[in-house]
Amino acid sequence: MNEDLRNIVLGVVAAGVSALLGWTVRTHLWRRRLRRKQAFFGLPGNSECLLVVNRDPGADGAVHRFDVFALLELSALIKDCGANAQILQHDVAQQGFGERTEFCVGGPGSNRRTAAHLSSLLPGVKVNTDVEPGPDRGAFQIGSERYRLESGGTEYVLLARLTAGEGGRPVFLFCGQRAITNQAATRYLARHHEKLARRHGSNSFVLLLKVVNTQAYGPDVVELVADVTRAAQSPAPAVTPDPDPAPATATAPARKSHRAKG
Repeated sequence: MNEDLRNIVLGVVAAGVSALLGWTVRTHLWRRRLRRKQAFFGLPGNSECLLVVNRDPGADGAVHRFDVFALLELSALIKDCGANAQILQHDVAQQGFGERTEFCVGGPGSNRRTAAHLSSLLPGVKVNTDVEPGPDRGAFQIGSERYRLESGGTEYVLLARLTAGEGGRPVFLFCGQRAITNQAATRYLARHHEKLARRHGSNSFVLLLKVVNTQAYGPDVVELVADVTRAAQSPAPAVTPDPDPAPATATAPARKSHRAKG
């Protein structure tokens, strides 16, 4: 074997070793990223989860198209984790939580399951579900703060990861003031789940998101307003009645003045 042929063979071998090493490193990083993603969502390979969908009260019980888009966003996440999903309507999902990961889409006005989760797990959150139009229709009350709906302008949605129950699998809530904000929250989760996993780990969190100008930007422009976990999980502040007025104190009788007779 002459020197040129030996150099070619050594080059091919070195390239093969480098390619194998690079493939091994990439595979290791991909598997580690997948394990972290599965742990965050509570979705190990071949596991089962629930997609609880609401019904649009203004469309004869049909699912709003933006909620359908939200389900598609979640389905892609579930597929990436190698898990399987079962879709249930909110009024037939009568089971506990913790055994299977649950993704619950919609506010309490259109999703009974969300209403139950808010009552049980987030007592500090109140949502105005009045049918009649008014300034507080759809408003969020979180602790002592109120967030009103400005349809098409500024709209809010709660994105929550809650752990409860014996199984320890999380419940993800997408509780928006309108259907388009539900989709915005699912898209935010899909884009930022790695950062959220690094920040919160396996702990519960509740984030208040603001969706800006949906008339122009749809569900794409989303801002994080605040982490409201503590306020949402604390009991709502009780309204204290006005104290009873203090009883009137009896006044001492006036003394009569006596004039000395001259």
